[in-house]
Amino acid sequence: MSDLERFSRVVGTGFCFTVFGLGGLVVLIAIFPLLALVPGRERRNRFARSLIHHSFHIFTKLMIVTGVISVEIRYAERLRRKGLLILANHPSLIDVVLLMAAVPSPDCVVKAALWKNPFTCGPVRIAGFIRNDEGPALVDACVRSQDKGNNLIIFPEGTRTHPGRPLSFQRGAANIAVRGMQRITPVVIRVTEPMLCKGWPWYKVPQRRPHFVLQVEDDIAVQELVPIRDAPAREVRALTAALHGYFTEKIT
Repeated sequence: MSDLERFSRVVGTGFCFTVFGLGGLVVLIAIFPLLALVPGRERRNRFARSLIHHSFHIFTKLMIVTGVISVEIRYAERLRRKGLLILANHPSLIDVVLLMAAVPSPDCVVKAALWKNPFTCGPVRIAGFIRNDEGPALVDACVRSQDKGNNLIIFPEGTRTHPGRPLSFQRGAANIAVRGMQRITPVVIRVTEPMLCKGWPWYKVPQRRPHFVLQVEDDIAVQELVPIRDAPAREVRALTAALHGYFTEKIT
């Protein structure tokens, strides 16, 4: 990669992040307060999630046009249904942006800190996203969201993967699957060049333009991965191990 090309891509990445920040500020100040006037919590949630979905779709297009990344979504039509439990691996900071741009009526489990952050508390509250510190009530909230037709996006790792390190899954996603709809829509995310990994600054530009491939796999019933019904806690552990093996095999 030439110095000029590298400089161009650093500038493009910085520009996209600036647009994301300023756009989020405009939405926060000018648009989300208007959504508060929409009658009914569920209707406000739907409007807010739709706004986030379309905003992230535009931002994804901006990253593509500026040459920061390229994106390919295979079997994208599978994400256009309702009431999905979407599980994905998490190699990059922008995974959630790419997924929420592709998924209508997206819902997700967010860090509790975002509910306290003055820049994010408004959007996550109006969108009705689920806090990750709700304890046992978290699973019930996720199941209710699916019952309403929302598409719940969860990264079983809980955080981004360090490049070159094995996946490490938490049990939350399996708990929701076991106690919820008993069906999973896996999305396997691959990227040709590491980008915005955990602990990486935004200006650490990879050697070549990263190409993100999001492959939407066939739905999997929980019983296909854990065929023997057991005590819920054991089933959650078994499903977590099965999901870890499934994604590890897919990305290697």
